[in-house]
Amino acid sequence: MSFVAGLRARAAAAHRRVAFPECADARTQEAVRALARDGIVEALAILDPARPESHGAVRALGVEVLDPASDPAAPRIAELLLARRAKHGVTTDQARALARDPLNFADGLVALGTAHASVGGAVYTSAQVIRAALWSVGAAAGVSTVSSAMYMVVPDFRGAGEEVLTFADCSVVPEPTPAQLAEIAIASAHERAKIVGDAPRVALLSYSTAGSAEGASVSRMRETLRLLRERKVEFPVDGEMQADTALVADVAARKMPKSSVAGRANVLIFPSVDAGNLAYKLVQRLAHAQAIGPILQGLARPCSDLSRGASVDDIMNAAAIAALQATA
Repeated sequence: MSFVAGLRARAAAAHRRVAFPECADARTQEAVRALARDGIVEALAILDPARPESHGAVRALGVEVLDPASDPAAPRIAELLLARRAKHGVTTDQARALARDPLNFADGLVALGTAHASVGGAVYTSAQVIRAALWSVGAAAGVSTVSSAMYMVVPDFRGAGEEVLTFADCSVVPEPTPAQLAEIAIASAHERAKIVGDAPRVALLSYSTAGSAEGASVSRMRETLRLLRERKVEFPVDGEMQADTALVADVAARKMPKSSVAGRANVLIFPSVDAGNLAYKLVQRLAHAQAIGPILQGLARPCSDLSRGASVDDIMNAAAIAALQATA
């Protein structure tokens, strides 16, 4: 079974309710219909009060439909937003207006526990998706850095067949500090265990391997490793190391022979968004890898982001991942 097929099958077994705030969009409509048909998630279709012409098509999807303009949850979501954002200047009237926006309404349902997760970003920008998630759901306990990961389904390169690699952060934190990198590594390992279902092995990437070079970004990765070891994380992590050291056993044997991660890494932590974003797009195009994401991580409850160029399959995969993120 392919990774994507297994992902969807495991999501179906989780029986999670996922809210879709972009149902005025034809791609989202098709994805919701397919998700319901295949039983992958229990979809909640959110109407857009500003797009009444789309309501007939949404109501014909055969799933539960909620209208932010009249749903009894809207006042509760407004109260939630006011409680969380009043100190930042949000007024009662503004909170009520926000609660009628499909994205804020969907994330409010997640915050209230009516939905397990939400999926947006095919129409909304990433900035809007992240802001709405932070305003309604917030970061997980003990977490101050919300980040993202790409799940790269790559062809066989180590003799083990098709593999899934986690790349982080590829879109949210431009120049992470060591403390932020440590949180990104922890979140990436935690979410991988849910999404892929295997044991994470985390490599902190750099242009240096085990002291072979010096520089500001090298120092950040070394400090990140120190912080992770100080926190006694439960997953194997090592660095700083170059990408070939992280991924290729022969190179690892020469450069880091005592490392439990080198040559076997499946989670790659990049020193900046520049590096992560460039790397995943190069691997996607040159190695013909399937790029799934960006997957937001570090939130108290899953609110997923999409590329605005997302396909129907992308939306379905994001929904399946969100369902798995919502498992205990």
